[in-house]
Amino acid sequence: MIDKLNTGENKIAVIGLGYVGLPIALEFGRKFKTIGFDINEQRVEMMNNHQDPSQELDASEFKGSDIVFSAKPTDLESANFFVVAVPTPVDEHKVPNLRPLISASTTVGKALKKGDYVVFESTVYPGCTEEDCIPILEAESGLKAGVDFKYGYSPERINPGDKERTVTTILKIVSGNDAESLDVIAAVYGAIITAGVYKAATVKVAEAAKVIENTQRDLNISFVNELAIIFDKMGINTKDVLDAAGTKWNFLKFSPGLVGGHCIGVDPYYLLHKSKQLGIDPQVILSGRRINDGMPAFIAKRLIQMLIQKGKSPQNAKVLVKGMTFKEDVSDIRNSKVVDLINELMDYSVNVHVIDVNASPNEVAHEYKLTLIDKPSRDYDAVIVAVGHEEYKGLSEQDFADLMAEDAVLMDLKSLYINLKDSAKFSYWSL
Repeated sequence: MIDKLNTGENKIAVIGLGYVGLPIALEFGRKFKTIGFDINEQRVEMMNNHQDPSQELDASEFKGSDIVFSAKPTDLESANFFVVAVPTPVDEHKVPNLRPLISASTTVGKALKKGDYVVFESTVYPGCTEEDCIPILEAESGLKAGVDFKYGYSPERINPGDKERTVTTILKIVSGNDAESLDVIAAVYGAIITAGVYKAATVKVAEAAKVIENTQRDLNISFVNELAIIFDKMGINTKDVLDAAGTKWNFLKFSPGLVGGHCIGVDPYYLLHKSKQLGIDPQVILSGRRINDGMPAFIAKRLIQMLIQKGKSPQNAKVLVKGMTFKEDVSDIRNSKVVDLINELMDYSVNVHVIDVNASPNEVAHEYKLTLIDKPSRDYDAVIVAVGHEEYKGLSEQDFADLMAEDAVLMDLKSLYINLKDSAKFSYWSL
């Protein structure tokens, strides 16, 4: 396989060209003939014009890559090494939604031939590749896994918005269904990953390693979120506490905040789902999720309390929320917990204005039925800085005062303006 990829006789196909699939596809294209496949024709057209729909990559990063973008499933028939990088979200009931993964497996299965390889990158629960995806590949192709074609799992480790730790500079976990497939998959990824590869013992081990990475982070953030709730009641600034505790060499430094996105806010539910299928009811993981999911309601309630204490009626209050994306310096709004905060405030009949320097107004309107304003007014009863975009970090006391009505509140969810906590121009509050 690796020899034929090197000579161009074989091709790689990457299925799903989002924030994970596109960067890996472009890197493969620098070494091998590559097909980039996505079911969204509009996105494919943008990529053919060297535009990243996710706004993560510059046009220059498309150069030097031997890649053909396509939305036609039949184009996959010329490929021999398939990489599946489609989203794995949860539904409104926090249950894993495998429809994109099942659809991609069906599409790949129709193009599968003897001797081919299929590697899954989508984050899943342990066992999903072999229990859910492989049977589909076998049914669609009429081939036998491990005999007629090989398979493996290599979890994505891309960090959206990070310009330093890019796809090639992050150690890549790889796995295969047997020793031969493991070596081949390691060699293929090793050709583009300068940080090297780690060979996991089995496919299930690789799946489990990925899902616990984000679950661990989720739990650590839930701990400091719970501390923020406790310390707020005590009248203690959480950042001051964490800074003091962080002087010890082995203290883990995490900050409180909204936990959304398509990784940390989603992956624990995949592990929970599989655990419950096995008759296990995880307590720690579920507790962490409950705390983090409850933060928007806590913040909204806290603001309402502060407004009422100032004699301001929630029904007549106007609030500006700065930041809509799920994390700083990205355009991605999927599973943004800022939306939950906005909805909580609206449930109190608060008039909420939302602004974001990175989010697409069209995507926000389509996904959440919310309108991003172009320019804020100057009479807000509260300003909530919900996302730590670079453009927001240099804002001054006067910048906020210019936006505010008399006796207003600044809610600093990222503790960017801790120096303003004693401001005489407004009341300051942070997590």
